[in-house]
Amino acid sequence: MPEEIIYLGFGSNLGDRQEFCDRAIALMNLLPLSRVTGVSSYYETEPVDPEGRLGESWFYNGVVRVESSLSPTRLLGILQETERALGREDTDRHGPRTIDFDILLFGQHCIDQPGLTVPHPRLHQRRFVLEPLVELDPALKHPTLHRSMSELLEAIQDPSRVNKLDIKPGSKYRSRLACSVPPLS
Repeated sequence: MPEEIIYLGFGSNLGDRQEFCDRAIALMNLLPLSRVTGVSSYYETEPVDPEGRLGESWFYNGVVRVESSLSPTRLLGILQETERALGREDTDRHGPRTIDFDILLFGQHCIDQPGLTVPHPRLHQRRFVLEPLVELDPALKHPTLHRSMSELLEAIQDPSRVNKLDIKPGSKYRSRLACSVPPLS
């Protein structure tokens, strides 16, 4: 498969949110046939949950930009395995979570398969997704709405609060290539 630019959303509202987000970023650096080319700031966001299933804890959210030749279904499988490895419960996909990944955009592709819809169907309605996307690439065009992420953010009706945090993403773990030799001290 040719290399694509992929945007992955991540979030945590259970346990040590920074720890889980930092681990998520470190693990994205280990994706096969891929490289991380951008990481947004962390944003603390109130749960967007009209049914009250997510609990009261606010999320840490962010977006990672990855260049990869993985297929969408293979990437989804790896992300779901990573969620489980970080303690995500499969029994309640809509409850509080240690980590959650979403494939927001996969190049300019439109994918509609069981369990995978890209672009993410609510991307343009969620401030906590658009703010980090705009930070990474404000001119990025939505493949079906044909508007930039900046334009989508300006037009959003989402009243939820989103606060950019003064924390360096991934600061608890240093990223290095999976097969590289650590530097000598």
